Amino acid sequence: MTDVEMARIPAGSVLRGDQRGADRREITVQGFDLGVYPVTEEQMAEILGITAQNPRRPAVQVSWLRAVRFCNALSEWEGLDPVYAYDGEHVDWDIEADGFRLPTEDEWEYACRAGSTGSTYGPIAEIAWTAADGLRGPVEVGGRLPNLHGLFDTLGNVSQWCWDLFAPETSDARVFRGGGWSDARAVVRASARRGGNPRAAFDDVGLRVARTSPDRQR
Repeated sequence: MTDVEMARIPAGSVLRGDQRGADRREITVQGFDLGVYPVTEEQMAEILGITAQNPRRPAVQVSWLRAVRFCNALSEWEGLDPVYAYDGEHVDWDIEADGFRLPTEDEWEYACRAGSTGSTYGPIAEIAWTAADGLRGPVEVGGRLPNLHGLFDTLGNVSQWCWDLFAPETSDARVFRGGGWSDARAVVRASARRGGNPRAAFDDVGLRVARTSPDRQR
């Protein structure tokens, strides 16, 4: 299949904020691997046995539940232990498994920032596809500049599902991060977070896979 290219993200700390900039807290993240690009239509098609209309564009219209099932299917394809177990729509994470998974919010923001403390890791017009570009949908991955971890499209093009609940006290909505092609530049930033029903799919939300580093397993 078309390989899912991964980057090793070293352990470290960063200040994490919210989209209003009022709350800043230090987060510490252990080393992990993260996809260099969002999962593409071609990769999704090969794993799920469907047709890709635009092979190099990010896969969208992917619910959170389908995203975690894709992670398990990709793990099985690669001969790895699936991370997720299901009981209906309830999903458990086996932290000992070596397969693919969604990043946590902390992992996502730490990897996106790549050491930066500003709202973006570079000039937004150079690193992200947004509403300012007059697009009608997502564009091929890798078309704008990467961050210092070598990750493309962490901001703009498509938002990406994370493992975490958006508001654990009030709903089962799951977080997606990064902003997409239809978002204004002002809201495409490392601290912005939104949530969606785990069964819902959107035309500007996809996924980026992660793996726990081998030295953290077992």
